[in-house]
Amino acid sequence: MRILIVSDAWEPQVNGVVRTLQATVGELRAAGHEVGIVSPDLFRSFPCPSYPEIRLALAGWRRVGRHIRAFAPQAIHISTEGPLGMAARRWCMRNKFPFTTAYHTRFPEYVAARLPLSPAFVWRFIRWFHRPARHIMVATRSLARELAEQGLGQTMMWERGVDHDLFRPDRAPHPAFAELPRPIQLYVGRVAVEKNIGAFLATEHPGTKVIVGDGPALAELKVQHPNALFLGKLGGETLASAYSGADVFVFPSRTDTFGLVIIEALSCGTPVAAYPVPGPGDILRDGAGALDGDLDRAIDAALACDRADAAALGARYSWSSCTAQFAKALTFVPSEPAPEGAIGAAGLAA
Repeated sequence: MRILIVSDAWEPQVNGVVRTLQATVGELRAAGHEVGIVSPDLFRSFPCPSYPEIRLALAGWRRVGRHIRAFAPQAIHISTEGPLGMAARRWCMRNKFPFTTAYHTRFPEYVAARLPLSPAFVWRFIRWFHRPARHIMVATRSLARELAEQGLGQTMMWERGVDHDLFRPDRAPHPAFAELPRPIQLYVGRVAVEKNIGAFLATEHPGTKVIVGDGPALAELKVQHPNALFLGKLGGETLASAYSGADVFVFPSRTDTFGLVIIEALSCGTPVAAYPVPGPGDILRDGAGALDGDLDRAIDAALACDRADAAALGARYSWSSCTAQFAKALTFVPSEPAPEGAIGAAGLAA
C-alpha cells in the first residue's frame, strides 16, 4: 500500500508523537509498504509560539496538494491538527479523498494551560477538524470515550510500542545514580508547564528527584528546586539506564493522551506513580504502579510494587502490534464500538 502521512510534528523534534510516527513508519516499510511523509521541512516555516521545537509550515492546500499528487497515495493519514494537517484536510475534502486522523494531544486542556481560552471553544475546533475523517486513531479507550462524548464516534485503537532490545530490566543503572540517596524518583519528558513537573518536584518523599529532558521551564525549575538532579536530554542506552536505575518513575502530567515514557519505564522494570487520569489510568494495572490524587501517596504505593510485574506489563506493548492497528485503521473496516459510558452528542455545536 502507498501510504502518505501528513504531520506538523516530525524530525528533528523529539516527542511522543514523532517517536511513534518514526517507529510506525519503520515497521510499515519493513512490511513492504511505501510510505511518504509531508512535514514542515518541505516548506518555509516558523517556530511555534511557546513550543519552538515545532516548526509551523507556511504552506496552503494547493502546495500540500502537489506533494500529495506527486506521491499518488492509496491512503492518507493526517497526524496533527496544525497548518499542514489543515491544508491536507482541505485538499482531501475538495478532492473527495478519504483520510484518517489521530488525536494525539488533549488540546482543550493543553491550550488552557497556556492561553486564556475556554476548553469548550477548543472542542469546537477539534470536532470540526476530525468529523470528516473516516477513522480517528486513539491510543486509549478513555480517549475513544472522550471523543464519542463529543460526537466523534469513528475511533480506532492505535496503541503505542516499546523497543524491547533497548528498554529492558537488565540495563546497568545510569552512572550518575551511584551515590544518590535512595529512592531515586525519575521524570522523563519535555520540561514544560503542561507536564506539571512542579507537582512532582513539590512532593515530600525522601530520596532524590531526577529530571531527564529539556524545555522552556528548565531554567526556572532548576532555580526553584536546587536539590533535584537535572540530567538534560538523554537518548538510547543512556536513557534506558536512567529508567532501569530509578526506583520509581513519576508521571505528573494530567493532559497527556498516553505517555510513551510510561511503558518505556515499565519495560525497564520500573514501577510508575501517576495521577488517576486518562493515559496512565488506561495503562497501569497488574501491580505495575500506583494511581492517586495525592502524588506522594502514589509514589509510596509504587515503591512497594514488584519490578517483575512492571516489566511484564511493559512487555505487552510492541511496535509491531501498534503498526498492525495503524494499518487496519487505514482500511474501510467499520469503526470500533464506542466504549461503554459514552454519551450521544448529536446536539453539540460544530
